[in-house]
Amino acid sequence: MNDFRGMLERQRYMVDYAVSSMARRKGRNTGLFIVYGAMVFLLASVLFYTSALQHEAGVLLAEAPEIVVQRMVAGRHDLIPTDHAEALRGIRGVREVRGRLWGYHYDPVVRANYTLLVPPEGGIAPGTAVIGPALARARGAGMGDALGLRGHDGNVFSFRIVTVLPQESALASADLLLVAETDFRELFGIPTGRYTDLTLRVPNPREVQTVATKVLEALPDSRVILREEMLRTYDAVFDWRSTLILLPLSGALFAFAILAWERASGLSADERREIGILKAVGWETGDVLRVKLWESGLLSLSAFVFGTTAAYWHVFGLSAPLLAPVMQGWSVLYPDFALTPMVDGSQMLALFFLTVFPYLAATLIPVWRAAVTDPDEVMR
Repeated sequence: MNDFRGMLERQRYMVDYAVSSMARRKGRNTGLFIVYGAMVFLLASVLFYTSALQHEAGVLLAEAPEIVVQRMVAGRHDLIPTDHAEALRGIRGVREVRGRLWGYHYDPVVRANYTLLVPPEGGIAPGTAVIGPALARARGAGMGDALGLRGHDGNVFSFRIVTVLPQESALASADLLLVAETDFRELFGIPTGRYTDLTLRVPNPREVQTVATKVLEALPDSRVILREEMLRTYDAVFDWRSTLILLPLSGALFAFAILAWERASGLSADERREIGILKAVGWETGDVLRVKLWESGLLSLSAFVFGTTAAYWHVFGLSAPLLAPVMQGWSVLYPDFALTPMVDGSQMLALFFLTVFPYLAATLIPVWRAAVTDPDEVMR
């Protein structure tokens, strides 16, 4: 027990000495801390934001249909007739087949596309509409106001807004416009008996792939999209966009790596003289290495904690204003929403090893070389 207490006291003295040594080189260490923390902040922000968006996409698609069927004509998405739905209802394992009506409408007033959708459960009276929060902000519209859209034939359709969707749903409903089926068909000129696509509910996850194969056999002119494929697509898109952010930063990261290596590996004359004096007064090589390891560890850990904390606040507190325009896409009607904090332990561990351990390794090598050299030679 006494040996353990003595070891703790020894380490405490080394920490005190390391802190005082860092204070003597305040300017150098402060500059390195700022650059170090900024690099950790940028990397952690991209990591946190990408993970949070992928989580939100998974939550949104959790209630999506297992299979979406689209008709293809000349390699392009076309309207699908009702008799296609009848052909799919007889497939074993399919609980429900439902036609969907959705599309996009460009509004020259705000120079943005709206997503028009007919709710599957209905409930919207003809001539009325439910709009998303970003659309309401862009048009300055609220409950009871009128919203005019130009139809396919040039006629203007007027919708009375009965509901503005809550801000909490902005990720999925920012530019959404819910209308009745009759209004949707008149606005786009879609005849009765045709839909944008079909959705299939398959309760047993193990039967989804088999059902998809049978759909292609029954409807050779169709394209089958699985919910798992949509999830993988979202993950791939967010990973690609995060790469777009990291590529311009690669030069800064490389410059930081050079700076960190130069600061860690290139001991100054004062540091070499300090090591020589410590060796001359009786310090062992292991003690010198421990003190310098404490110095590097305190600096790198402080920068890591500062950078990750700032990144957490930037992403989950401020909704990542530096990253949102790239990660959310190049839309005009940006959704304004709060991300659910998602921090993966394995990602934090990878970030720690990527930013902290290389600096510690670069520090120990030159210190060890100076520590094993004769004190007289080091101090000359």
